[in-house]
Amino acid sequence: MSADTSPAALQEELLRRARSRTRDNARGGARPAGTPVTDPGPAPLSHAQRRMWLMDRLGRGGGVYSVPFATRLTGPLDLDALGEALSALVGRHTVLRTRYGQRDDVPYQEVQAVPRPFPVRVVDTDGDTAQTPDDSRGPAGPDSPAWAELLAAEARLPFDLSRGSTPRALVLRHGPEDHTVLLTFHHISLDGGSLETVADELALLYAAAAGTAVPARQLDPAPPQYADFARREHTGAAEPGGRLARGLDHWARRLAGATPPALPRPTGTPADLAARPSATRLEPLGTPVLPALRELGRARRATLFTVQLAAAFAALHRLTGKDDLVIGCASGHREGQAMRGLVGLCVNTLPVRVDLSGDPGFGELVERVREALLEAQQHREVPYDLITERLGAAARGGDGAALVRVTSDVLGEPTALRLPGLRAEPVDVDLGEAKFDLSFGLVDTGAPAGLVQYGRAALDDATGTALGRAFAALLTEVAADPARRLSQLPGLPETPARGADPAADTPAAPAPHPAEAALRSHPRIADAAVLDPAGGPLLAYAVLRDRDRGLAPAPATLRAGLRAVLERDAVPAAVVLVDVLARRADGTPDAARLPGAPVAPAPRGPRAEAVTAEFARLLGRRPAPDDDFFVLGGHSLAAVQLAERLRTALGLPLTGLDVMESRTPRALTALLDTREADRLAATARREAAGSPSSGVRPSHRRGATRPGTVLVTGGTGGVGAFVLRELARLGRPVLALARPESAHLVPGGDGVEVVAGDLNDLDSLREAVAGADAVIHAASTFTRPEVDVAAMRAMTEAWHSGPFVFVSSVDAYGHPDGAEVAEEAPSRAPLSPYGQAKVDCEQLLLHAAGTGGRGGASAVRSPLVWGPHDRLRDQLRWGATGLLYQAALSGGPIALPSPGTGGHDWYGAPWVHAAALARAVTSCLDAPVHGVANAVGGHVGWPELTAALRELLGSGSEVRFEAPDARVHPDLDHHWHYRADRLAGALRPAPGEDLRTVLREMITPSAG
Repeated sequence: MSADTSPAALQEELLRRARSRTRDNARGGARPAGTPVTDPGPAPLSHAQRRMWLMDRLGRGGGVYSVPFATRLTGPLDLDALGEALSALVGRHTVLRTRYGQRDDVPYQEVQAVPRPFPVRVVDTDGDTAQTPDDSRGPAGPDSPAWAELLAAEARLPFDLSRGSTPRALVLRHGPEDHTVLLTFHHISLDGGSLETVADELALLYAAAAGTAVPARQLDPAPPQYADFARREHTGAAEPGGRLARGLDHWARRLAGATPPALPRPTGTPADLAARPSATRLEPLGTPVLPALRELGRARRATLFTVQLAAAFAALHRLTGKDDLVIGCASGHREGQAMRGLVGLCVNTLPVRVDLSGDPGFGELVERVREALLEAQQHREVPYDLITERLGAAARGGDGAALVRVTSDVLGEPTALRLPGLRAEPVDVDLGEAKFDLSFGLVDTGAPAGLVQYGRAALDDATGTALGRAFAALLTEVAADPARRLSQLPGLPETPARGADPAADTPAAPAPHPAEAALRSHPRIADAAVLDPAGGPLLAYAVLRDRDRGLAPAPATLRAGLRAVLERDAVPAAVVLVDVLARRADGTPDAARLPGAPVAPAPRGPRAEAVTAEFARLLGRRPAPDDDFFVLGGHSLAAVQLAERLRTALGLPLTGLDVMESRTPRALTALLDTREADRLAATARREAAGSPSSGVRPSHRRGATRPGTVLVTGGTGGVGAFVLRELARLGRPVLALARPESAHLVPGGDGVEVVAGDLNDLDSLREAVAGADAVIHAASTFTRPEVDVAAMRAMTEAWHSGPFVFVSSVDAYGHPDGAEVAEEAPSRAPLSPYGQAKVDCEQLLLHAAGTGGRGGASAVRSPLVWGPHDRLRDQLRWGATGLLYQAALSGGPIALPSPGTGGHDWYGAPWVHAAALARAVTSCLDAPVHGVANAVGGHVGWPELTAALRELLGSGSEVRFEAPDARVHPDLDHHWHYRADRLAGALRPAPGEDLRTVLREMITPSAG
């Protein structure tokens, strides 16, 4: 009889085991608290782990959830002893060798074997003895050692949690007795509080392995295990009416009506944000500031952390103009003897809500913050993700932002790995990513400073830089004079004026209809709303104040008043008086419960039925068409589960992020209908062209391939589409890698077989490469370089024969010295994360080429790719070209760098037609370049491109050249020409591939 593996059964089994252990303990048969876990069965994830797992499933993992731990060690380092110590450490703490699986939508964790020997990768840095990067907490710049980016690239490599979260070890050898050791952990298995335990134990284990004098203190032979902690947490969560349930009730009351702060939107383009997702501003503080802040805290019975948190609230108030604010703080769970020495993720986010109204002095604000923080800490055991699930849609802003998007902390001296016989110095590894939109910090070290870290999707660099300076100035001023009121503290020039209505809509919220605003201004009306149904009449609803029921103005009178002050099209067809204005949980009017309001019919069809059925299965109630997923009790994990179920059932592309954005059955059904229409249209085009219309096949079920078969990745993108067309023209059989739900996006043709695969699925990549005789790798995430590098590593490991062509980028050259860049010229710092990833992928490929029967390798570096394809048309609208395109489209002024600025006579960009690039790439199958080649079709100066855009868009934009001493806009600061000698023949333009023609083809479809 097979075991029941349903989600409910699995959870029940996990809880049964936990309750069984609890009963054993009560009978006196409990093992010591530190005894390692012996239960071989699966363990549930803690709430904190579940959040990390969820972020990974949503594609929001990557480097942002890596925990890099780097130390510069001077002296004789025993690498063998280090490997033995790491094996012993991972053996002691099972959370460091745990994999994370999923069974029927329920995630679980299980322990793996200890890696022996522990792999320690060693890289020589060619005698680089540059100083350790200073604690600027910013990206590695030109003054940082060249190896700093090696550390960052290693730390950004993704973990495959389904395979395990065992930490990675990298040693950079600068000299015989000069090394940098980097250990990279995934946050799901370790937090900052665990690093001290890890460093302490590694020192003892290293001493024992190296045979040096072992310190008198010995390791606990049976450390506590994180799986026990997770089980206890789930047992407590199952107690009805217990402490957790009471805590959730408290947080629901405490956060009722709270909204995330509205942060200024960035002015950069999405391409900028992808290349540089976050930034950190560090402003030094004067020597007297920290002692004065500590004294201020003592006078107000507050810690330095509380004082700094008050300063963060003050700075956020000055930035947003709001009086009701929430800031998140990290809270640890390590309490009591049983938790001492525990390695794992034991942190929780506390949403601290503070009222800043009344323009208090800073000292008074410290007291308000102290009380709010103390109250929050009394309920710190309630996981933040459960709080957000309880609040539902109320925990998000109108733009979907989570309630806690701003955090605050005090940062002390960083932890270092202090091995016996070596001098240790901590090394900061900058990942260039931020977990939250905005974070304030106070650096409490020998070099005190104010710190502001921000995501570039929330603040632009100008605002971020100004905010960093203002925060440091604010700390300095309140240290000198704690009585200063909030309105007197430093803020940004664009800070909203004091006295702004704290209840005003945030920038993300839509403005009320003019008729609604006019009705609300009536002295006898307490509430009002306007419905503007598609294809129906405009209707207004109003609720009278209780005291005015007997003096109710007639609806006709109200409408006449509106007609007198509003434009004709804004006057509703009727004003209806109601006792209660029915609203949904998100505040919008509920048309289904308002008299006379037209209600859109419920969506029908198989996709609508599937959406409704899966909503009901996950949430336990059948939804109405416009019910919000989060209001009904949905949460991020359930969104992932819903997307996976619908994707499997309907065979259409859908992600958890899609569910989080299209939150009602009606909206989600409309999205799926659109994607089904796209799929059917693609299938019809294939059938009309006489191509097979069969779907994608799993790679592991594929039969024998035809000789000479070429695997192509990225076939659904712009470059890949042209590569597939060129291979079809040449008559080459093709395996096109694609997700099953995206198979219809692959251009059809004779000899093209679509196989399942994705850059995030390393097994599928290996299987696909193993089944081909040649590879053209054109796929790229663009925004997650660590995924690109891991994918290339997997593909080169599986590569067994034939040529391999990698579509790289001229970004791999970085910032060369001269104006003309030869093929295979050395890369020059600074490199963008995208460019560095291309370099790393090239090195992996070229290192593997010619070994183990493998053929020749070609890294084809491409610039901007232009061509008549939707993906390429989108590319035109972002980055450097997007800056000019958007300005010309809007008719706004266009500022260009003058020739000679910065010593450069020319500013512009290289480009290539997608068809020419495809010819160049496919030519490398028969004639590999055995190295790096450029695929550049030409170069276009910014004035030339601007003139073409103005003509094609019919733009009246004024063009001016900046003064020669002006700072060149970062997007336009490109002044290199790239030679393209090796592939010149294939790159020779065919008719219709000139710049003006392709630019017209890219612009015309979107202009109509």
